[in-house]
Amino acid sequence: MRVDVTSNGLWLLGSSLTLAVIVAIGWIDAGPAAQAQPTLLAGALSTTVEDQADLAVTVYNTDLALVRDIRTLRLPDGTFDLRFEDIAGSVNPATVHVRSLSQPDRLRVLEQNFEYDLLDPDKLLRKYVGREVTLVRTRQEAGSSRNEEVQARLLAFNEGPVWQIGDEIVTGLRSDYLRFPTLPENLYDRPTLIWTLGNSGASDHRVEASYLAGRVSWAADYVLTIARDAATADLDGWVTLTNESGTAFMNASLQLVAGDLNRVVQQSARRMAQAEALQAVPAAPAFQQEAFADYHLYTLGRRTSIGNHETKQLSLLAGSGIPTIKRFVVEGRQAYYRNAQHPGSPLRDAVQVQYRLRNDGASGLGTPLPAGIVRVYQADSSGRIQFAGEDRITHTPKDELLTLHVGNAFDVVCERRQTDFERLGDSTYELAFEIVLRNHKPTPIEVELHEPLGGDWRMLESTHEATRTSAWSAQFTVPIEANGTTRVGYRVRVRW
Repeated sequence: MRVDVTSNGLWLLGSSLTLAVIVAIGWIDAGPAAQAQPTLLAGALSTTVEDQADLAVTVYNTDLALVRDIRTLRLPDGTFDLRFEDIAGSVNPATVHVRSLSQPDRLRVLEQNFEYDLLDPDKLLRKYVGREVTLVRTRQEAGSSRNEEVQARLLAFNEGPVWQIGDEIVTGLRSDYLRFPTLPENLYDRPTLIWTLGNSGASDHRVEASYLAGRVSWAADYVLTIARDAATADLDGWVTLTNESGTAFMNASLQLVAGDLNRVVQQSARRMAQAEALQAVPAAPAFQQEAFADYHLYTLGRRTSIGNHETKQLSLLAGSGIPTIKRFVVEGRQAYYRNAQHPGSPLRDAVQVQYRLRNDGASGLGTPLPAGIVRVYQADSSGRIQFAGEDRITHTPKDELLTLHVGNAFDVVCERRQTDFERLGDSTYELAFEIVLRNHKPTPIEVELHEPLGGDWRMLESTHEATRTSAWSAQFTVPIEANGTTRVGYRVRVRW
Protein backbone atom coordinates (compact mmCIF):
# COMPACT_ATOMS: atom_id res chain seq x y z
CA MET A 1 0.00 0.00 0.00
CA ARG A 2 1.30 3.48 -0.87
CA VAL A 3 0.32 6.57 1.09
CA ASP A 4 0.41 10.06 -0.40
CA VAL A 5 0.15 13.32 1.53
CA THR A 6 -0.76 16.66 -0.03
CA SER A 7 -1.82 20.00 1.37
CA ASN A 8 -5.40 18.70 1.23
CA GLY A 9 -4.76 15.71 3.50
CA LEU A 10 -4.29 11.95 2.99
CA TRP A 11 -5.36 9.30 0.56
CA LEU A 12 -4.58 5.58 0.34
CA LEU A 13 -3.59 3.81 -2.87
CA GLY A 14 -3.64 0.11 -3.60
CA SER A 15 -6.78 -0.73 -1.59
CA SER A 16 -8.08 -3.08 -4.29
CA LEU A 17 -4.91 -5.16 -4.01
CA THR A 18 -5.34 -5.31 -0.24
CA LEU A 19 -8.94 -6.48 -0.67
CA ALA A 20 -7.82 -9.17 -3.10
CA VAL A 21 -5.35 -10.46 -0.52
CA ILE A 22 -8.04 -10.51 2.15
CA VAL A 23 -10.38 -12.52 -0.09
CA ALA A 24 -7.61 -14.93 -0.95
CA ILE A 25 -6.87 -15.57 2.74
CA GLY A 26 -10.50 -16.43 3.26
CA TRP A 27 -11.71 -14.03 5.96
CA ILE A 28 -14.16 -12.43 3.53
CA ASP A 29 -16.90 -14.49 1.97
CA ALA A 30 -18.12 -13.22 -1.37
CA GLY A 31 -21.67 -14.30 -0.50
CA PRO A 32 -24.54 -12.27 1.04
CA ALA A 33 -23.28 -12.87 4.59
CA ALA A 34 -20.11 -10.87 3.97
CA GLN A 35 -21.25 -7.97 6.14
CA ALA A 36 -21.77 -10.29 9.10
CA GLN A 37 -18.13 -11.32 9.20
CA PRO A 38 -15.15 -9.28 10.41
CA THR A 39 -12.34 -8.72 7.94
CA LEU A 40 -8.68 -9.52 8.41
CA LEU A 41 -6.55 -6.37 8.59
CA ALA A 42 -2.90 -6.04 9.67
CA GLY A 43 -2.86 -9.41 11.42
CA ALA A 44 -6.09 -8.90 13.37
CA LEU A 45 -9.78 -9.33 12.71
CA SER A 46 -11.53 -6.03 12.10
CA THR A 47 -15.20 -5.14 12.51
CA THR A 48 -16.84 -1.90 11.39
CA VAL A 49 -20.26 -0.31 11.51
CA GLU A 50 -21.18 -2.50 8.52
CA ASP A 51 -21.51 -5.42 10.96
CA GLN A 52 -23.81 -3.48 13.29
CA ALA A 53 -27.08 -5.23 14.14
CA ASP A 54 -28.40 -2.76 16.72
CA LEU A 55 -27.38 0.50 18.39
CA ALA A 56 -28.77 2.18 21.51
CA VAL A 57 -27.62 5.48 22.99
CA THR A 58 -28.57 6.85 26.41
CA VAL A 59 -27.58 10.49 26.82
CA TYR A 60 -27.27 12.15 30.23
CA ASN A 61 -27.56 15.87 30.87
CA THR A 62 -24.02 15.84 32.28
CA ASP A 63 -22.23 15.67 28.91
CA LEU A 64 -22.12 11.88 28.95
CA ALA A 65 -23.59 9.05 26.88
CA LEU A 66 -23.88 5.30 27.33
CA VAL A 67 -23.45 3.53 23.99
CA ARG A 68 -24.55 -0.08 23.41
CA ASP A 69 -23.26 -1.33 20.05
CA ILE A 70 -24.36 -4.84 18.98
CA ARG A 71 -22.66 -6.51 16.02
CA THR A 72 -23.07 -9.90 14.36
CA LEU A 73 -19.65 -11.50 13.87
CA ARG A 74 -18.10 -14.77 12.71
CA LEU A 75 -15.10 -15.45 14.92
CA PRO A 76 -12.38 -18.14 14.72
CA ASP A 77 -11.73 -20.67 17.44
CA GLY A 78 -8.99 -20.08 20.01
CA THR A 79 -7.17 -16.84 20.86
CA PHE A 80 -7.08 -13.90 18.42
CA ASP A 81 -7.17 -10.10 18.24
CA LEU A 82 -10.29 -8.20 17.19
CA ARG A 83 -10.22 -4.55 16.09
CA PHE A 84 -13.55 -2.92 16.99
CA GLU A 85 -13.77 0.20 14.80
CA ASP A 86 -16.28 3.03 14.35
CA ILE A 87 -16.52 3.88 18.04
CA ALA A 88 -16.78 7.31 19.66
CA GLY A 89 -13.42 9.07 19.82
CA SER A 90 -14.39 10.37 23.27
CA VAL A 91 -14.81 6.85 24.70
CA ASN A 92 -13.62 6.27 28.24
CA PRO A 93 -11.65 2.99 27.88
CA ALA A 94 -12.09 2.16 31.57
CA THR A 95 -15.86 1.87 31.04
CA VAL A 96 -15.81 -0.55 28.08
CA HIS A 97 -17.62 -3.85 28.56
CA VAL A 98 -17.83 -6.50 25.84
CA ARG A 99 -19.77 -9.76 25.91
CA SER A 100 -21.29 -12.32 23.60
CA LEU A 101 -25.09 -12.22 23.80
CA SER A 102 -25.42 -15.54 22.07
CA GLN A 103 -22.74 -17.51 24.01
CA PRO A 104 -21.65 -15.39 27.00
CA ASP A 105 -19.73 -18.24 28.66
CA ARG A 106 -17.77 -19.10 25.51
CA LEU A 107 -16.21 -15.76 24.58
CA ARG A 108 -13.66 -14.24 27.00
CA VAL A 109 -11.80 -10.93 26.87
CA LEU A 110 -8.13 -11.49 27.71
CA GLU A 111 -6.77 -8.00 26.95
CA GLN A 112 -8.02 -4.63 25.75
CA ASN A 113 -6.27 -1.67 24.12
CA PHE A 114 -7.68 1.67 23.03
CA GLU A 115 -5.89 3.14 20.03
CA TYR A 116 -6.51 6.87 19.59
CA ASP A 117 -3.29 7.96 17.86
CA LEU A 118 -5.19 8.95 14.73
CA LEU A 119 -3.77 9.39 11.28
CA ASP A 120 -3.04 12.94 10.10
CA PRO A 121 -0.21 14.44 8.02
CA ASP A 122 1.67 15.82 11.03
CA LYS A 123 1.65 12.53 12.94
CA LEU A 124 2.51 10.58 9.82
CA LEU A 125 5.63 12.70 9.34
CA ARG A 126 6.69 12.25 12.96
CA LYS A 127 6.37 8.47 12.62
CA TYR A 128 8.81 8.60 9.69
CA VAL A 129 11.71 10.20 11.59
CA GLY A 130 14.79 8.15 10.62
CA ARG A 131 13.14 6.75 7.48
CA GLU A 132 13.10 7.69 3.80
CA VAL A 133 10.31 9.70 2.14
CA THR A 134 9.83 10.77 -1.46
CA LEU A 135 9.51 14.54 -1.93
CA VAL A 136 7.63 15.50 -5.08
CA ARG A 137 7.87 18.97 -6.65
CA THR A 138 6.11 20.15 -9.81
CA ARG A 139 8.31 21.93 -12.40
CA GLN A 140 7.03 24.16 -15.20
CA GLU A 141 9.05 23.83 -18.42
CA ALA A 142 8.18 25.07 -21.90
CA GLY A 143 4.51 25.46 -21.07
CA SER A 144 4.17 22.01 -19.54
CA SER A 145 4.62 20.59 -16.05
CA ARG A 146 6.52 17.57 -14.80
CA ASN A 147 7.03 16.00 -11.40
CA GLU A 148 10.49 15.92 -9.89
CA GLU A 149 11.05 13.32 -7.19
CA VAL A 150 13.74 13.49 -4.50
CA GLN A 151 14.55 10.71 -2.04
CA ALA A 152 15.17 12.18 1.44
CA ARG A 153 15.67 10.81 4.94
CA LEU A 154 13.74 12.63 7.67
CA LEU A 155 16.28 13.27 10.44
CA ALA A 156 14.04 15.26 12.77
CA PHE A 157 10.68 16.99 12.94
CA ASN A 158 10.80 19.71 15.59
CA GLU A 159 8.98 22.87 14.49
CA GLY A 160 9.66 21.72 10.95
CA PRO A 161 11.34 18.86 9.06
CA VAL A 162 15.12 18.37 8.81
CA TRP A 163 16.09 16.29 5.76
CA GLN A 164 19.21 14.42 4.67
CA ILE A 165 19.52 14.40 0.89
CA GLY A 166 22.66 12.60 -0.19
CA ASP A 167 25.48 14.00 1.95
CA GLU A 168 23.68 17.29 2.74
CA ILE A 169 21.42 18.35 5.62
CA VAL A 170 18.51 20.44 4.31
CA THR A 171 15.83 22.53 6.05
CA GLY A 172 13.12 24.76 4.63
CA LEU A 173 12.74 22.55 1.56
CA ARG A 174 9.44 23.07 -0.19
CA SER A 175 7.55 20.27 -1.91
CA ASP A 176 4.10 19.97 -3.42
CA TYR A 177 3.46 16.69 -1.65
CA LEU A 178 5.18 13.81 0.12
CA ARG A 179 5.01 10.13 -0.73
CA PHE A 180 5.29 7.47 1.98
CA PRO A 181 5.90 3.81 1.09
CA THR A 182 3.74 2.29 3.84
CA LEU A 183 1.37 3.25 6.62
CA PRO A 184 2.84 2.82 10.14
CA GLU A 185 1.12 0.11 12.12
CA ASN A 186 0.60 2.30 15.19
CA LEU A 187 -1.39 4.98 13.37
CA TYR A 188 -5.14 4.54 12.91
CA ASP A 189 -7.57 6.26 10.61
CA ARG A 190 -10.29 6.12 13.31
CA PRO A 191 -10.55 5.45 17.07
CA THR A 192 -10.29 1.70 17.59
CA LEU A 193 -10.67 -0.77 20.44
CA ILE A 194 -8.46 -3.84 20.12
CA TRP A 195 -9.37 -6.91 22.15
CA THR A 196 -7.54 -10.17 22.59
CA LEU A 197 -10.39 -12.67 22.74
CA GLY A 198 -10.65 -16.35 23.50
CA ASN A 199 -13.45 -18.23 21.71
CA SER A 200 -14.29 -21.76 22.83
CA GLY A 201 -17.77 -21.81 21.27
CA ALA A 202 -19.35 -21.60 17.86
CA SER A 203 -18.09 -19.24 15.16
CA ASP A 204 -21.21 -17.06 14.97
CA HIS A 205 -21.58 -14.57 17.81
CA ARG A 206 -23.83 -11.62 18.56
CA VAL A 207 -21.37 -9.34 20.39
CA GLU A 208 -22.35 -6.30 22.46
CA ALA A 209 -19.83 -3.58 23.30
CA SER A 210 -20.99 -0.93 25.76
CA TYR A 211 -19.05 2.12 26.91
CA LEU A 212 -19.38 5.64 28.26
CA ALA A 213 -18.43 8.50 25.95
CA GLY A 214 -18.07 12.21 26.55
CA ARG A 215 -18.90 15.15 24.32
CA VAL A 216 -22.45 13.93 23.80
CA SER A 217 -24.94 16.13 25.62
CA TRP A 218 -28.53 17.19 25.73
CA ALA A 219 -30.40 20.07 27.27
CA ALA A 220 -34.03 21.01 27.57
CA ASP A 221 -35.21 24.19 25.85
CA TYR A 222 -38.70 25.54 26.33
CA VAL A 223 -40.85 28.07 24.47
CA LEU A 224 -43.58 29.70 26.59
CA THR A 225 -46.04 31.76 24.55
CA ILE A 226 -48.02 34.09 26.80
CA ALA A 227 -51.51 35.20 25.79
CA ARG A 228 -52.13 38.91 25.28
CA ASP A 229 -53.95 39.16 28.63
CA ALA A 230 -51.18 37.13 30.38
CA ALA A 231 -53.83 34.81 31.86
CA THR A 232 -52.86 31.66 29.92
CA ALA A 233 -49.86 30.34 28.04
CA ASP A 234 -48.74 27.54 25.73
CA LEU A 235 -45.55 25.61 26.56
CA ASP A 236 -43.45 23.63 24.07
CA GLY A 237 -40.45 21.66 25.31
CA TRP A 238 -37.54 20.65 23.13
CA VAL A 239 -34.55 18.37 23.55
CA THR A 240 -31.43 20.00 22.10
CA LEU A 241 -29.00 17.17 21.39
CA THR A 242 -25.33 17.82 20.55
CA ASN A 243 -22.84 15.21 19.33
CA GLU A 244 -19.12 16.03 19.31
CA SER A 245 -17.99 12.49 20.16
CA GLY A 246 -16.10 11.84 16.94
CA THR A 247 -18.57 9.35 15.46
CA ALA A 248 -22.12 9.30 14.15
CA PHE A 249 -24.86 7.24 15.76
CA MET A 250 -27.06 6.07 12.92
CA ASN A 251 -30.54 4.55 13.25
CA ALA A 252 -30.16 4.38 17.04
CA SER A 253 -32.61 3.87 19.86
CA LEU A 254 -32.42 7.05 21.93
CA GLN A 255 -33.02 7.57 25.64
CA LEU A 256 -32.35 10.62 27.79
CA VAL A 257 -31.74 10.74 31.54
CA ALA A 258 -32.56 13.89 33.50
CA GLY A 259 -31.15 14.31 36.99
CA ASP A 260 -28.05 15.22 38.95
CA LEU A 261 -25.68 12.24 38.75
CA ASN A 262 -22.67 12.21 41.03
CA ARG A 263 -19.50 11.76 38.99
CA VAL A 264 -15.85 11.59 39.95
CA VAL A 265 -13.95 14.52 38.45
CA GLN A 266 -10.64 13.59 36.83
CA GLN A 267 -8.00 15.83 35.32
CA SER A 268 -8.06 15.55 31.55
CA ALA A 269 -6.56 17.41 28.63
CA ARG A 270 -9.77 16.93 26.71
CA ARG A 271 -12.45 19.55 27.27
CA MET A 272 -16.10 18.92 26.65
CA ALA A 273 -17.64 21.19 24.02
CA GLN A 274 -21.04 22.88 24.15
CA ALA A 275 -22.99 24.00 21.11
CA GLU A 276 -25.57 26.72 20.79
CA ALA A 277 -29.19 25.53 20.71
CA LEU A 278 -31.02 25.70 17.41
CA GLN A 279 -34.56 26.91 16.82
CA ALA A 280 -37.02 24.42 15.36
CA VAL A 281 -40.60 24.24 14.18
CA PRO A 282 -42.95 22.80 16.88
CA ALA A 283 -44.04 19.18 16.42
CA ALA A 284 -45.91 16.57 18.39
CA PRO A 285 -44.11 15.27 21.49
CA ALA A 286 -42.26 12.03 20.76
CA PHE A 287 -40.84 11.03 24.17
CA GLN A 288 -42.31 8.78 26.84
CA GLN A 289 -41.06 9.47 30.35
CA GLU A 290 -40.75 7.20 33.37
CA ALA A 291 -39.11 7.29 36.78
CA PHE A 292 -35.69 5.64 36.79
CA ALA A 293 -33.85 5.22 40.11
CA ASP A 294 -33.91 8.80 41.45
CA TYR A 295 -33.90 10.34 37.99
CA HIS A 296 -36.27 10.52 35.03
CA LEU A 297 -35.85 8.59 31.79
CA TYR A 298 -37.21 9.86 28.47
CA THR A 299 -37.48 7.33 25.63
CA LEU A 300 -37.90 8.37 22.02
CA GLY A 301 -40.64 6.30 20.41
CA ARG A 302 -38.75 5.90 17.14
CA ARG A 303 -35.19 5.48 15.97
CA THR A 304 -33.09 8.48 15.02
CA SER A 305 -29.65 9.32 13.65
CA ILE A 306 -27.23 11.72 15.35
CA GLY A 307 -24.44 12.85 13.07
CA ASN A 308 -21.01 13.81 14.34
CA HIS A 309 -20.65 17.60 14.85
CA GLU A 310 -24.43 17.85 14.74
CA THR A 311 -26.96 19.68 16.90
CA LYS A 312 -30.57 18.65 16.48
CA GLN A 313 -33.83 19.25 18.29
CA LEU A 314 -36.55 16.76 19.16
CA SER A 315 -39.97 17.58 20.58
CA LEU A 316 -40.18 16.71 24.29
CA LEU A 317 -43.60 17.93 25.46
CA ALA A 318 -46.42 20.36 24.72
CA GLY A 319 -49.11 22.01 26.79
CA SER A 320 -51.72 24.66 25.92
CA GLY A 321 -54.07 26.91 27.84
CA ILE A 322 -51.91 26.76 30.98
CA PRO A 323 -53.20 29.17 33.68
CA THR A 324 -50.54 31.81 34.23
CA ILE A 325 -50.14 34.55 36.84
CA LYS A 326 -48.13 37.67 36.07
CA ARG A 327 -46.36 39.17 39.08
CA PHE A 328 -44.41 42.33 39.84
CA VAL A 329 -41.88 41.62 42.58
CA VAL A 330 -39.38 43.76 44.47
CA GLU A 331 -36.64 41.89 46.29
CA GLY A 332 -35.36 44.21 49.01
CA ARG A 333 -31.66 44.45 49.85
CA GLN A 334 -30.03 44.91 53.22
CA ALA A 335 -27.70 47.41 51.56
CA TYR A 336 -30.51 49.91 51.03
CA TYR A 337 -30.15 51.63 54.42
CA ARG A 338 -28.48 54.71 52.96
CA ASN A 339 -27.38 56.24 49.68
CA ALA A 340 -23.63 56.75 50.10
CA GLN A 341 -23.24 58.75 46.87
CA HIS A 342 -26.22 61.06 47.35
CA PRO A 343 -27.11 61.29 51.08
CA GLY A 344 -30.81 61.86 51.60
CA SER A 345 -31.77 60.65 48.11
CA PRO A 346 -33.83 57.49 47.75
CA LEU A 347 -32.46 54.24 46.37
CA ARG A 348 -34.12 52.51 43.44
CA ASP A 349 -34.88 48.81 43.33
CA ALA A 350 -35.68 46.85 40.18
CA VAL A 351 -39.28 45.72 39.82
CA GLN A 352 -39.06 42.18 38.49
CA VAL A 353 -41.56 40.80 36.00
CA GLN A 354 -42.35 37.17 36.82
CA TYR A 355 -44.70 34.54 35.46
CA ARG A 356 -45.90 31.73 37.67
CA LEU A 357 -47.58 28.49 36.57
CA ARG A 358 -48.16 25.12 38.17
CA ASN A 359 -46.81 21.94 36.62
CA ASP A 360 -49.84 19.71 37.16
CA GLY A 361 -52.40 17.83 35.12
CA ALA A 362 -55.16 20.33 35.84
CA SER A 363 -53.05 23.04 34.18
CA GLY A 364 -52.37 20.92 31.10
CA LEU A 365 -48.89 19.78 32.11
CA GLY A 366 -48.08 17.33 34.93
CA THR A 367 -44.82 16.13 33.32
CA PRO A 368 -41.43 16.25 35.06
CA LEU A 369 -39.56 19.14 33.43
CA PRO A 370 -35.79 18.69 32.98
CA ALA A 371 -33.59 21.68 33.77
CA GLY A 372 -33.22 24.10 30.90
CA ILE A 373 -33.89 27.56 29.51
CA VAL A 374 -37.45 28.84 29.12
CA ARG A 375 -37.80 31.54 26.45
CA VAL A 376 -40.94 33.62 26.79
CA TYR A 377 -42.85 35.17 23.88
CA GLN A 378 -45.97 37.33 23.75
CA ALA A 379 -48.07 38.89 21.01
CA ASP A 380 -48.01 42.64 20.49
CA SER A 381 -51.04 44.80 19.61
CA SER A 382 -50.88 43.68 15.97
CA GLY A 383 -50.65 39.99 16.89
CA ARG A 384 -46.98 39.57 16.09
CA ILE A 385 -45.07 37.31 18.51
CA GLN A 386 -42.23 39.13 20.26
CA PHE A 387 -39.47 37.83 22.52
CA ALA A 388 -40.19 38.91 26.13
CA GLY A 389 -37.27 37.40 28.09
CA GLU A 390 -35.96 34.10 29.37
CA ASP A 391 -35.03 32.29 32.55
CA ARG A 392 -33.32 29.06 33.52
CA ILE A 393 -35.24 26.47 35.51
CA THR A 394 -33.95 23.58 37.60
CA HIS A 395 -35.34 20.04 37.42
CA THR A 396 -39.03 20.55 38.26
CA PRO A 397 -41.16 17.56 39.35
CA LYS A 398 -44.87 17.45 38.59
CA ASP A 399 -47.27 19.34 40.89
CA GLU A 400 -44.60 21.98 41.63
CA LEU A 401 -44.80 25.72 40.99
CA LEU A 402 -42.70 27.18 38.22
CA THR A 403 -41.60 30.81 38.61
CA LEU A 404 -39.90 32.61 35.73
CA HIS A 405 -38.12 35.96 36.00
CA VAL A 406 -38.20 37.33 32.46
CA GLY A 407 -37.01 40.90 33.04
CA ASN A 408 -37.62 44.16 34.91
CA ALA A 409 -40.64 46.40 34.45
CA PHE A 410 -40.06 49.56 32.44
CA ASP A 411 -43.13 51.48 33.68
CA VAL A 412 -43.06 50.57 37.37
CA VAL A 413 -40.68 52.42 39.69
CA CYS A 414 -39.69 51.54 43.24
CA GLU A 415 -37.82 54.03 45.47
CA ARG A 416 -36.97 53.54 49.14
CA ARG A 417 -35.38 55.47 51.94
CA GLN A 418 -34.71 54.87 55.61
CA THR A 419 -36.58 57.54 57.56
CA ASP A 420 -35.48 56.73 61.11
CA PHE A 421 -32.77 54.92 63.05
CA GLU A 422 -32.97 54.84 66.86
CA ARG A 423 -30.89 52.89 69.37
CA LEU A 424 -32.99 51.82 72.37
CA GLY A 425 -30.33 49.91 74.26
CA ASP A 426 -27.65 47.29 73.89
CA SER A 427 -28.27 45.50 70.57
CA THR A 428 -31.84 46.89 70.28
CA TYR A 429 -32.86 49.36 67.57
CA GLU A 430 -35.95 50.80 65.91
CA LEU A 431 -35.85 51.36 62.14
CA ALA A 432 -38.37 53.07 59.89
CA PHE A 433 -38.61 52.93 56.09
CA GLU A 434 -40.68 54.48 53.33
CA ILE A 435 -41.12 52.84 49.92
CA VAL A 436 -42.72 54.71 47.03
CA LEU A 437 -44.18 52.72 44.13
CA ARG A 438 -45.20 54.50 40.93
CA ASN A 439 -47.20 52.75 38.22
CA HIS A 440 -47.07 54.41 34.79
CA LYS A 441 -49.16 51.70 33.13
CA PRO A 442 -52.73 52.39 31.95
CA THR A 443 -53.94 49.42 34.04
CA PRO A 444 -53.85 48.79 37.82
CA ILE A 445 -51.28 46.30 39.16
CA GLU A 446 -50.14 44.66 42.41
CA VAL A 447 -46.54 44.63 43.57
CA GLU A 448 -45.04 42.16 46.03
CA LEU A 449 -42.50 43.72 48.36
CA HIS A 450 -40.08 41.30 50.04
CA GLU A 451 -38.23 43.08 52.85
CA PRO A 452 -35.14 41.52 54.46
CA LEU A 453 -35.13 42.01 58.26
CA GLY A 454 -32.24 40.68 60.32
CA GLY A 455 -32.05 39.61 63.94
CA ASP A 456 -35.03 39.24 66.31
CA TRP A 457 -37.56 41.62 64.81
CA ARG A 458 -41.13 42.77 65.47
CA MET A 459 -43.26 44.91 63.20
CA LEU A 460 -44.50 47.90 65.23
CA GLU A 461 -46.60 49.64 62.60
CA SER A 462 -47.12 49.64 58.83
CA THR A 463 -49.37 51.27 56.25
CA HIS A 464 -50.09 47.87 54.65
CA GLU A 465 -50.51 44.44 56.18
CA ALA A 466 -47.18 42.70 56.67
CA THR A 467 -46.78 38.91 56.40
CA ARG A 468 -43.85 37.16 58.05
CA THR A 469 -42.65 34.91 55.23
CA SER A 470 -39.58 33.63 57.11
CA ALA A 471 -37.50 34.36 60.18
CA TRP A 472 -35.63 37.00 58.18
CA SER A 473 -38.21 38.65 55.94
CA ALA A 474 -41.62 40.27 55.67
CA GLN A 475 -43.87 40.63 52.62
CA PHE A 476 -46.28 43.39 51.60
CA THR A 477 -48.82 43.06 48.79
CA VAL A 478 -49.37 46.57 47.43
CA PRO A 479 -52.10 47.53 44.92
CA ILE A 480 -51.38 50.52 42.68
CA GLU A 481 -53.93 52.27 40.51
CA ALA A 482 -53.36 52.97 36.83
CA ASN A 483 -50.93 55.88 36.49
CA GLY A 484 -50.93 56.01 40.29
CA THR A 485 -48.55 56.17 43.25
CA THR A 486 -48.62 54.19 46.49
CA ARG A 487 -46.50 54.79 49.59
CA VAL A 488 -45.59 51.97 51.95
CA GLY A 489 -44.22 52.82 55.38
CA TYR A 490 -43.30 50.57 58.27
CA ARG A 491 -41.48 50.69 61.60
CA VAL A 492 -39.70 47.66 63.01
CA ARG A 493 -37.91 46.90 66.26
CA VAL A 494 -34.81 44.74 65.83
CA ARG A 495 -32.57 43.08 68.39
CA TRP A 496 -29.25 41.54 67.33
